[in-house]
Amino acid sequence: MKKISLYFENGLFLEAKSFGAEGTAVGEIVFNTSLTGYQEIVTDPSYAGQFVTFTMPEIGNVGCNAQDMESKGAHCKGIIVRSYQGRPSNFRSEESLDTLLKRENVLGITQIDTRFLTKMLRNEGAMMMVASTEVHDEAELKKILENAPRIEEINYIEQVSTKEPYVHTQSRYDARTFEYRKPQTTKKIIALDFGVKRNILNELTYAGMEVTVVPNDMPADEIIAKFEAKEIDGVFLSNGPGDPLILKEEQEKIKQLIAAKVPMFGICLGHQLLSISHGYDTYKLKFGHHGGNHPVKNSITGAVEITAQNHNYNVPDNITEVAEVTHINLFDNTIEGLKYNDTPVMSVQHHPEASPGPHESAYIFTAFREML
Repeated sequence: MKKISLYFENGLFLEAKSFGAEGTAVGEIVFNTSLTGYQEIVTDPSYAGQFVTFTMPEIGNVGCNAQDMESKGAHCKGIIVRSYQGRPSNFRSEESLDTLLKRENVLGITQIDTRFLTKMLRNEGAMMMVASTEVHDEAELKKILENAPRIEEINYIEQVSTKEPYVHTQSRYDARTFEYRKPQTTKKIIALDFGVKRNILNELTYAGMEVTVVPNDMPADEIIAKFEAKEIDGVFLSNGPGDPLILKEEQEKIKQLIAAKVPMFGICLGHQLLSISHGYDTYKLKFGHHGGNHPVKNSITGAVEITAQNHNYNVPDNITEVAEVTHINLFDNTIEGLKYNDTPVMSVQHHPEASPGPHESAYIFTAFREML
């Protein structure tokens, strides 16, 4: 393993060992508390522009495979782990995490105190950092970091969104056959791709919706025309990376869809964009929610669900002026779900598709189909 040097915007300078790709990368560092599913996290487009610190100390032990990819590639800047296991042992493993990271040009950082880094982020908040296998001078790394754009300044969805429309042809994974089911659908929707996870599409089709995934720049008038012609029954707004406040074109498009009374369902970034498009700007959390163990209360039924989370931004409390709160995060009482008052629109901040994480919120996809 080669030496890799890290410099953080709070002035901390560290050295560790590298695996995966080599080079220099700048991004925002966050931590994820999931106990399993590192491949799904690495290939989740929502992590574009970020370094992911895993609180689970042993990473790499079950390898990687094509079935568990959440997108066509990996989108994070790098991952930081306490102990990397380079010899995977699992009957489904097809390659090592090291091989995947090398192919996708993602830095791997190991032999470092991830508990210390997690406590630092918890106390000081998410921050920018630079990591390099090429540059080891602290002053030079500081200069690289200071001259790089911040994550809030970059439109990452232009990088992760599909370039051509396609129909999703898989459904929920069957653990008995080790294959994905075939969809059986009764409704048709468009999924606006801001960085969608494959398992979200699987759950939408499993709930009975034929899903056509379209680029993020598909014009609103084309979508409205399809809805008015009854070619589609509604629109799904996907998860995705970065700060929703900079996505001005997407906000304007969603405003037009709201005005046209197009039924919509948003997850994570889609949830945030719906809030902004209704006139309620999002704000940034101190260190975000990233993990698979977050308790969320369903305000309608009173049930508590353990959920998967991955976001740094949140909708404001005063959105209750135009929407009913359907879900609340029990860690910090932030809003996790909304049903808008005067439009056929619903959204959640957490990830009901999990992958990785618990499946207790999967009923939300059925609720969307029923709303259609």
